[in-house]
Amino acid sequence: MKPAIFIERDAVLNHVTIQGKHQISPLTLEDFKVNVDAVGPLKKLKAAGFVLIATSNQPGLSRGHLSRRELDRMNALLRLSFPLDDILICPHDESDHCTCRKPRPGLFVEAGFKWHLGLEHSYIVSNRWQDAEAARVVGCISLLLNSPWIGPGHHDYVLPDLDTIADKILEVSRTRQCQPA
Repeated sequence: MKPAIFIERDAVLNHVTIQGKHQISPLTLEDFKVNVDAVGPLKKLKAAGFVLIATSNQPGLSRGHLSRRELDRMNALLRLSFPLDDILICPHDESDHCTCRKPRPGLFVEAGFKWHLGLEHSYIVSNRWQDAEAARVVGCISLLLNSPWIGPGHHDYVLPDLDTIADKILEVSRTRQCQPA
């Protein structure tokens, strides 16, 4: 079973707009700005042998605010910009009560089957509590960027930037490999 790193798309791989207490996801490719600070850390993690998977809740699809064409264009830019193996999206609104909308673990379980992943040896990187909760449920380690959206729930690590997160993943990964079975 392979280890993976799941990376939240919005506010980690791309920039978002802040309106009041909310992060607003881009709805067009023209508004979609890649976070170039994420390129180096992701290349380092990819070189260490991790499967890299972007994940995102995109309720704008079901609400009719985001077209599938625009989302596909944004995903194509992500694939050009980062060494991603996959991009998994939940298109549902909260009211749909699906199993793939974070904090529910469906996207991670799906990836585990698809990529033959050892979720207990995998990591979730985000800036939001929803991803940390999904990590807790599936047995991944959560590493959150310090932000107003981390919430009071369980977090394994809260760190200041992606470089520090990548270094912590590599450190924890080495430590876990050295432990007797």
